[in-house]
Amino acid sequence: MNNEGTILLIEDDPNDADLTMRSFKKAGIRAAVVHVSDGDEALEYLFPLTGAPPPLPAMVVLDWKLPRMSGLEVLQRLRSDLRTKLLPIVVLTSSFEDRDVASAYDNGANSYVRKPIEPGRFEEAARDLGMYWLLRNEVARL
Repeated sequence: MNNEGTILLIEDDPNDADLTMRSFKKAGIRAAVVHVSDGDEALEYLFPLTGAPPPLPAMVVLDWKLPRMSGLEVLQRLRSDLRTKLLPIVVLTSSFEDRDVASAYDNGANSYVRKPIEPGRFEEAARDLGMYWLLRNEVARL
């Protein structure tokens, strides 16, 4: 699969992070994956206190249930900044709470995907996410 850019993966569970990255690779998604363990690390990566910020990732894959700073707080922060306001953000979470789905969309998530429990289905979900958000979706640039 020909794609470019990076994917920012914000995931606190090392097993889920590894499975996500392996699933992207197995699906032929060659975009580099930058993995951070929580929302604070994500914001430090995107908005460094010193030096120039890195190029924006092609997409953010955001876990909803994070330590220290919730996925909701990360989403709100990214949507409040002009530079990241239109960045594609996919919530990939194990939460089945209807209020979490509504809150994610109300605060600007582009997609809300529940993590499949079976590894084969997880790989399929990762492939579909990568194909859509990296290949088919047109991204607005400010």
